[in-house]
Amino acid sequence: MHVRLPIADFFRRDVISARQSKIGNGPGSCAPVTSVARSRGVDAIIEVCSRNGKITDETETELSCAICHERKEKRFCPAVHDRICPICCGTEREVTLDCPSDCPYLQQARKHENAAHLEELDREALMPQVEVPETFLYEREPLLAGMSFAIAQAARRDRGVYDRDVIQALTAMAKTYETQANSGLIYEQPMQNPLQHAVAAEISKMLQEYRKTEEQNRGYATLKDSEVLKALVFTLRLALGKTSGRPKSKAFLDFLFENFPDKPVVGAAEGSRIIVP
Repeated sequence: MHVRLPIADFFRRDVISARQSKIGNGPGSCAPVTSVARSRGVDAIIEVCSRNGKITDETETELSCAICHERKEKRFCPAVHDRICPICCGTEREVTLDCPSDCPYLQQARKHENAAHLEELDREALMPQVEVPETFLYEREPLLAGMSFAIAQAARRDRGVYDRDVIQALTAMAKTYETQANSGLIYEQPMQNPLQHAVAAEISKMLQEYRKTEEQNRGYATLKDSEVLKALVFTLRLALGKTSGRPKSKAFLDFLFENFPDKPVVGAAEGSRIIVP
């Protein structure tokens, strides 16, 4: 039985043969070795060149980075399904590449990038004028959990949602509720794209369910606009603390996916995701 070997094997063998026999007439010469390829049944012309004393062949291009095509590849990138160099991995990660959360290089990089992002973060983005006491976290834990679950659900429905979309949606909603809680005026802050609208809509839906569940369990709703503001600001600060700050970062969303799996909350009423103590 005749077995055809991969053409890459022929490249390597011909290069070795060329080196041993010193193919060519010196530096700058180029000698074809197509007869060897044809004798092996390879329908291609393989040419080994000796330039300035260095033999080059097509196998060298196979070792280049799949992104820059210049530097040598060092690691496999699941985002491009090919091997890339460390420099392209560092510069393109979560910038032009949609990196899967289980990539070990991404997980390692997030630890360092998060610290750098926090150092460069504008303090005003944290809305420091809004106080969120620790007691609020315990008293309204179901509200905070429901809000986080709502964000995770919005991101699951559309994989195009990134941390920045969530952060901008939370910021806009927090400013809207800040105005409403302080003055009673309802002025919705504009959002930049449909993804942010989708996140905000899911949060608003959750808030309606929360108030409805309170009314069913207690006979009246106790949730105030000022408490919604605190919940939004707390979640915003959590998102800013988790994200890497890169355009396509999903560090915060991955945190939510891990802590809020896509399944009903145990103990919640049928059709509801909220548990009221």
